[in-house]
Amino acid sequence: MREIVFDTETTGLSPAGGDRLVEIGCIEIVNRVETGRHFHAYFNPERSMPSEAEAIHGLSDIFLSDKPLFADKVEELLDFIGDSPLVAHNASFDFGFLNHELERCGRTTVCFSRMVDTLPLARSRHPGAKHSLDALCTRYGVDRSQRIKHGALLDAQLLVQVYVELTGGRQIGLGLASDDAVEAAVGSAPLIRADRPYYEPRHFAPTAAESERHRQFLARITRPLWAKFIGTGESRDAA
Repeated sequence: MREIVFDTETTGLSPAGGDRLVEIGCIEIVNRVETGRHFHAYFNPERSMPSEAEAIHGLSDIFLSDKPLFADKVEELLDFIGDSPLVAHNASFDFGFLNHELERCGRTTVCFSRMVDTLPLARSRHPGAKHSLDALCTRYGVDRSQRIKHGALLDAQLLVQVYVELTGGRQIGLGLASDDAVEAAVGSAPLIRADRPYYEPRHFAPTAAESERHRQFLARITRPLWAKFIGTGESRDAA
């Protein structure tokens, strides 16, 4: 199963209010394992960077001034993500900005049915706890020592490790063997080997002679324990 774990950095909180996407980082995973492929890009937002946003991710107007526009990289981005599910933390935020940029350059938006949001996953697994990416990294022992400021690619790399833990950890692939696996292990060997002697099935019902010998054996026992319950209606369990 191919999935894309991604994160974005922006000029603010509201694409409808004029905020723009300035960075995106995408990590490819297959069956919850990183493949080594990623997509990362900075974008010129065609507007000034608010100081509050710059304090979070450190991306200044000067740094972004020579970066490409989103429209210049959109084909490369869409080719990378393909039709795979997209995993993000508080994913509605990232989807909102991604789709806003796609609309601006006349491209089809990404359907929200492809969204995998790790925030509700974390809330379900750890109710009442903190669910920020930093808090989840601490909980799962994910090294975030390089995270001095927010960065889309770095945060996506951290989220990959958190996502693996939220969805079962490194043992996610363990399970009962499938029928195909059993067949491969057993092969075509017959369950009954022809070189072994054949024994007729044993009949466990006693013969009349055996029943008579058993009756005679019991008759030789004096004052048997069960005799006092015969005819009294009591059960042996009651004793």
